[in-house]
Amino acid sequence: MKWLDEFKNFVQRGNVIDLAVAVIIGAAFNKIVTSLVTEMIMPIIGIITNGINIATLSYSLHNPLTGDTVALKYGSFLQSVLDFLIIAFCVFWLVKGVNAVHKKDPKPEELPAQEKLLAEIRDLLKTQQPGSEIKTSTGI
Repeated sequence: MKWLDEFKNFVQRGNVIDLAVAVIIGAAFNKIVTSLVTEMIMPIIGIITNGINIATLSYSLHNPLTGDTVALKYGSFLQSVLDFLIIAFCVFWLVKGVNAVHKKDPKPEELPAQEKLLAEIRDLLKTQQPGSEIKTSTGI
């Protein structure tokens, strides 16, 4: 029963649930992209290529010993590569957008209390003695 409790703890951790959600959304997104490529982009490419349906392109190989013929469906492979490129492009822009949101102007780091106090003392000394500047080695 110990391993069952460990498995239960593993599954209930946030990362596993987030990963499961990401896989499910990714699968749905894959269907959308496949539909986009198959039903929208490939017909346009077919028009550009004078009616050639890239998905059906293949090359037949004949085995002279057995008489069998096999088809290398490189058109289907090209369509899968196009699917991948579109997904990669979308993920790139998604990550770029998320990074832009997280990369807001950083707040200036607040000085530690001791350095704040020293800066205040410096400023007070400057106002008490006009014309004379206090030189420090640290720039404070």
